[in-house]
Amino acid sequence: MTIVLVIDVFDQKKNGTTMSARRFTELLRERGHEVRVISTGKPEKDKFVVKTVRPPIINSLCEKQSFQFAKADKKVIREALKGADVVHLYMAFPLEIKALREARKMGIPCTGAFHIQPENITYNINMKRAEWLAWIIYRLFRRFYNKLDHVHCPSEFIASQLKKHKYKAKLHVISNGITKEFVPDKEVMEQNKIKNRIDVLMIGRLSPEKRQDLAIEAVKLSKYSSRIHLHFAGFGPMEKEYKKMASTLHNPATFNFYDQKDLINLIHSCDLYVHTSEIEIEAIACIEAISCGLVPVIANSKKSAAKQFALDERSLFESGNAQDLADKIDYWIENPDEKKRMSEKYVLYSRNYDINKSIDKAEAMFMEAIRDAR
Repeated sequence: MTIVLVIDVFDQKKNGTTMSARRFTELLRERGHEVRVISTGKPEKDKFVVKTVRPPIINSLCEKQSFQFAKADKKVIREALKGADVVHLYMAFPLEIKALREARKMGIPCTGAFHIQPENITYNINMKRAEWLAWIIYRLFRRFYNKLDHVHCPSEFIASQLKKHKYKAKLHVISNGITKEFVPDKEVMEQNKIKNRIDVLMIGRLSPEKRQDLAIEAVKLSKYSSRIHLHFAGFGPMEKEYKKMASTLHNPATFNFYDQKDLINLIHSCDLYVHTSEIEIEAIACIEAISCGLVPVIANSKKSAAKQFALDERSLFESGNAQDLADKIDYWIENPDEKKRMSEKYVLYSRNYDINKSIDKAEAMFMEAIRDAR
């Protein structure tokens, strides 16, 4: 197939949706498909570059989240679409709206992907309790997605939300997937047993909905606070505030952004994974940590898909409750044999999210869209 991916940002390695798009592009090409990309950023092979747009008021917020809007350049879009079999649209913004319009004129079927949870927006404009606003955003997005027959949802959770909000397309639940590099290092895990320090990790953007503040508070409440060293892998607008909050910990927390190789090394060096986020479409970082052998403790937020990764209640804590998180952390520290047993179970479970299975499902979705258009 000749597949055209349309996405506002394709170069930014600090953006989870972008990284997913890049992995999908690489693996689809390895399977013999021609994959073209329409996006902002630097020129690459089979990439059709459009300019960025910096809308007033919201531009500074977008920059903090490593996002930028793309110009809906009709000429570039039509050039990229020539001879395409299917177009896959990652967002519901002007570039994708224009690409959908042009693809229809050219008789090319389109599929979509739902990667932006409206609550991500409301949390970042300090309106997390404004459920009416999230509802409006779902409705605004629906005007775009209801023009598509097939939509990729990274989790059953977000598929259920789209059904709730009366999205009409066929919803294909396809994980963003984990790559083969995320596997346990048994030698390092054995070495970790003899150290006195307890390394606890969370991966994710440092933004309000991720609630890293809960992890900091939980460590303060833990019976083992003097031994725990918190690691935050990520960056974002809350970094300065979280660093100030963490400065009162017995051991200074580490804040850093890591490339994939260094991130895997960090995961291997840690003893436990926490995921405090209240808003998640999938939380692929969580399953990446699990696939490397870390037992997780995950917020059971009703607006997060991450809780799907917990194999039992010991890996869930009451969302927003730092004491409950502290109690779960303490449980795993006090039960190393059980943690080792569950680590092995989590590694086996994580194989369900192999990215090659995701590519299989994406190919099937594209083929179905092409057949439906004939």
